[in-house]
Amino acid sequence: MQLSVCIITKNEQQNIARCLESLKPYDVEIVVVDTGSTDNTKQIAVGYTDNLYDFVWCDDFAAAKNFAVSKTAKPYVLVLDSDEYIEEFDILTLEQLLQEHPEKVGRIKRRNIFSRDGIRKENQEWINRIFAKDSFCYEGRIHEQVVAKDGTEYDTYRTPIVIGHTGYDLSEEERKKKTRRNIALLEQELARLLEENGVSCVREDLEKFGNEGKRGEQIPYILYQLGKSYYMAEDYVQACEYFSQGLSYDLNSKLEYVIDMVETYGYALINSGNAGEALFFENIYEEFGDGADFQFLMGLIYMNNARFDEAIEQFQKAATHKECRNQGVNSYAAYYNIGVICECLGKMDEARVYYKMCKDYEPARRRLSNIGK
Repeated sequence: MQLSVCIITKNEQQNIARCLESLKPYDVEIVVVDTGSTDNTKQIAVGYTDNLYDFVWCDDFAAAKNFAVSKTAKPYVLVLDSDEYIEEFDILTLEQLLQEHPEKVGRIKRRNIFSRDGIRKENQEWINRIFAKDSFCYEGRIHEQVVAKDGTEYDTYRTPIVIGHTGYDLSEEERKKKTRRNIALLEQELARLLEENGVSCVREDLEKFGNEGKRGEQIPYILYQLGKSYYMAEDYVQACEYFSQGLSYDLNSKLEYVIDMVETYGYALINSGNAGEALFFENIYEEFGDGADFQFLMGLIYMNNARFDEAIEQFQKAATHKECRNQGVNSYAAYYNIGVICECLGKMDEARVYYKMCKDYEPARRRLSNIGK
């Protein structure tokens, strides 16, 4: 197999063994780069690979990952994080795809698994992670992206790899610490991009340069990540500000991060008490409203604006889809919200029907217990 797996790590003794153990069944080279662990991470890693290197941390994830890639012996690389692990890997199909698409970047499916308020949650995304090391590299201090070394745009393809990811499953203290670190690095990255182009703020960048060139792709992505970081920190007002700035660019509405930025913006508006403002999402329904996730969000927006018939209609539409990014929006979460609306309107029999459709969803079971089965 002409594939190396690169992992950068620091103080991940609770995760690194799971990550490396998941690679054991496959004929791949493993390269681990440690950026300053003080726990047993390195001792665990040497049990799985002889390719263990040290890298002096410089507040730059792209630099660390590019260093790891430089230590590989194979022509193609798959990059993983310590808190990720292989769930599915069709190695024969991947070998064929690498031969068919040597100039493209392979995307893998990641399941983000975490808990909030005692409820297990999951969302899914496709991320760029497999590439020819001679043609591609990483760029960006944090939330780094795969870029072509010659600066050109590239195409992608989906690979038969599914990974699990528990990096968002953190305690409140851990989440705040990680968020503070991310925001600091993202603000540095944004400042660097603006300085390179001789502007002092994002708005000036828009007015002076528009959206042309590489800068027009990088800045809204950083604004998106800043919004996500503030959203994770539950500072929804600040999250809205960054999402608004990011979406003021002329963006490709088919890009996954743009779709996520739009939808997370909607949730941020609701959580910040601005559900009325979120009604402007009606104006972008035609562009973004063909999937379960956006339809579910519209249901919440209508629900929070007491437009209950329209909310139920959107939740029912979301439930017709087979696929979704956020687990449950096409099933139990949609049914639960319809049940809540019915209960609030005094339609107890209908509420019971929808709560029962949620099956083992604990909030629905509690509601059934309260109103009687």
